[in-house]
Amino acid sequence: MKRQTTHPATVVLIHVFCIVYPAAGVSRCFTLLRGVSTTTPLCQGVPGAVWKLGKLNHIAIAVPDMERATALYRDVLGATVSDKVPLPEHGVYTVFVELGNTKLELLHPLGDKSPISGFLQKNKSGGMHHICIEVDDIKAAVADMKAKNIRTLSAEPRIGAHGKPVMFLHPKDCDGVLVELEEA
Repeated sequence: MKRQTTHPATVVLIHVFCIVYPAAGVSRCFTLLRGVSTTTPLCQGVPGAVWKLGKLNHIAIAVPDMERATALYRDVLGATVSDKVPLPEHGVYTVFVELGNTKLELLHPLGDKSPISGFLQKNKSGGMHHICIEVDDIKAAVADMKAKNIRTLSAEPRIGAHGKPVMFLHPKDCDGVLVELEEA
């Protein structure tokens, strides 16, 4: 019996789910991953694909009050947080919360045309905005995603909050999750 091909975005989301929600339990994660080949690279099927999927870099959370959210993670939970940094080219302010194995990125609108403003209009209390996963070659990863009919939110990678090239994948093609790929 031949295994059904699993969409790469689905595999990524299952792994992220298991990392972010450890309370789901190991057996639930194994059930989700059943039938997914771990020996087959995610970039299979595209001749010459040479990129590799890396670790979860961060989970981004849109917040209506940056100072309050920063204080929660710093003062209440005891995390190390960065300074607030404006990223006008992305229309956001960012604060990174260090968690040891990954980071949280707090996002707050910067300017009238911020994509976070629209998100917060629909989600008044804020919430998870996107996940960011590292790749070793952003151009190869983007070409591969486009070849697999995964839409991107811009034509070319842009420089992200870490000063590295990033590309956002359309949430409608990634099981409802906005995925950011960042070159490691």
